[in-house]
Amino acid sequence: QVQLVESGGGLVQAGNSLRLSCAASGRTFSSYAMGWFRQAPGKEREFVAAISGSGGVTYYVDSVKGRFTISRDNAKTTVYLQMNSLKPEDTAIYYCAASVAINREARRYQYWGRGTQVAVTS
Repeated sequence: QVQLVESGGGLVQAGNSLRLSCAASGRTFSSYAMGWFRQAPGKEREFVAAISGSGGVTYYVDSVKGRFTISRDNAKTTVYLQMNSLKPEDTAIYYCAASVAINREARRYQYWGRGTQVAVTS
């Protein structure tokens, strides 16, 4: 069992930055790939980024490449999403999730946090 708690969301102006954190419980954190997803009002949940258990492999959705960076600290059992050059279209609830293998599909993630709200004003 893995419990995930996101933090770091907030209200920012376009062009600014935020860093999201996701703290995980459990001693097997490094065995899980971690992903970030987001869901905007009226839209389906969307893959944002993922990182392998070792941190050596990362995936990003095209719309955030060059602006967002996913990273993890296995000693602190925490995964991060550094978001730079934020745009109004990045507004959403951001969720972190854990999976036995790195992938881009929400249905393949077994554990989910409750989310943290990010709002970007123009």
